[in-house]
Amino acid sequence: MKTEAGTVHVAVGIMADASGAILIARRPDHAHQGGLWEFPGGKVEATESVKVALQRELHEELGITVQAAEPWLQIRHAYPDKTVLLEVWRVIAWDGEPRGREGQPLRWASPARLADFAFPAADAPIVARLCQDSGQIAQQASSKGTSAVL
Repeated sequence: MKTEAGTVHVAVGIMADASGAILIARRPDHAHQGGLWEFPGGKVEATESVKVALQRELHEELGITVQAAEPWLQIRHAYPDKTVLLEVWRVIAWDGEPRGREGQPLRWASPARLADFAFPAADAPIVARLCQDSGQIAQQASSKGTSAVL
């Protein structure tokens, strides 16, 4: 997908454990939207597909290898200082145990508890959809054998 000039293109991964809890990470204080919680991922480089960027970012940030992922949601959000295009993928299967390789705290949170965490405004549609689809996500996660515990 082609993004407009000045738009930050981001690959985002939604990972659910067998109980349906979703992995979130805290943004570094010095980063844009620092101190808020987010779903793992990062910028898509000009030469990468979104899937390749997702695989690279989740390996760099969490130390995992994505085995299977599928597109799930797309969000364009304009902040006062930049516009972001979030391409959100459901990570269906991965190898390894996620850990904060960049020193970022990680948490597994049930979709119902996501409202207890402060997220960037661009993530609000992701949180809403996760709450709406929570039963389906848990069922699919457990049926695929995807499991990870911190």
